[in-house]
Amino acid sequence: MLIVEDEVLLRWTAVAIVEAAGFDVVEAGTGIEAISLLEKRSDIRTVFTDVEMPGSIDGIQLAHLIKTRWPSIGIMATSGQLRLREDDLPVGARFLHKPYAVANLTDALKELMRP
Repeated sequence: MLIVEDEVLLRWTAVAIVEAAGFDVVEAGTGIEAISLLEKRSDIRTVFTDVEMPGSIDGIQLAHLIKTRWPSIGIMATSGQLRLREDDLPVGARFLHKPYAVANLTDALKELMRP
């Protein structure tokens, strides 16, 4: 699983939650860093990304790029500032509003990871 979050403390928290739920985690601080990791690794099955990130690729753009280049990867986006419309994300992607309950995050990720 790849967690993409530009705020370090939030990323560390998400990593700790997801690892405690039994997932192997790789982390990135930007959309560009996430793409670089996806190009190098074939073991990432799910991406959990923040929507609002600095740089040239935000979480929505990242989600669409992932769905185009790696269609089998599950995508979950999160934001504490924005409420997304259903068509903002690619088909099959999920949205989880911050602050999220640990159980909601882990349950949704487990569902995305099902074959």
